[in-house]
Amino acid sequence: MNACFHVEDAGDTVCHMIWNLPNILTISRLLAAPGLAVMFLYFTRPYADWFALALFVIAALTDWLDGYLARAWKQETKLGTMLDPIADKAMVIIALMVIVGFSSMSPWLVLPATFILFREVFVSGLREYLGDTAGTLKVTLLAKWKTTAQMVAIAVLFSQGVFEHYFVMSAYGMDDALINEILSGQVEDLQGLAWKLAAMDWSGRFGLWLLWLAAALTLVTGWDYLRKAMPYLRETP
Repeated sequence: MNACFHVEDAGDTVCHMIWNLPNILTISRLLAAPGLAVMFLYFTRPYADWFALALFVIAALTDWLDGYLARAWKQETKLGTMLDPIADKAMVIIALMVIVGFSSMSPWLVLPATFILFREVFVSGLREYLGDTAGTLKVTLLAKWKTTAQMVAIAVLFSQGVFEHYFVMSAYGMDDALINEILSGQVEDLQGLAWKLAAMDWSGRFGLWLLWLAAALTLVTGWDYLRKAMPYLRETP
């Protein structure tokens, strides 16, 4: 659906394609963000983990797709430009909130998540303060890599929850001695405990490595934005 209005001076009809496909994808991603938390309220694990993982991956793919289509079809709009970073931040913040909430509150997870959340709030406040001059804080290539690292890290950490649940369920009713014998190869691994434990361990490690990389890029890009904004923050004599 296109929202059109007539410009008398130009003598022509100007159409602002607000409800084009790129904008619909962006709005869908924004609305999907709260769904990550809702999954864990209305579904039991591992279904909640699976649904959250699928929802997050699909939303992350639309982040690339809506921008590509908007440029390819020349359908870039002010609405899309405004909503796109908001949708990205909402997805990342809510996903990190859910992951930290269901974790053991390990400092190795809480610290990078804190850095990322602090930066997102700080840069959003900086852009709001700058107002019309916020165009000086355009998204850089490094910031795009930061977003990609965040998205991949969160998806991997969601998958860890899936492997953890299946490992726990497969080991249900076994005592520690039997589990150790199975993992050491003394007893046949009929339940696949070894590969489930390995998948849980490596997805957790890889997810944390990526999250720390994203946190480092977050701090670097946050400092870059602050540096660019400094001329507009100085007091005039």
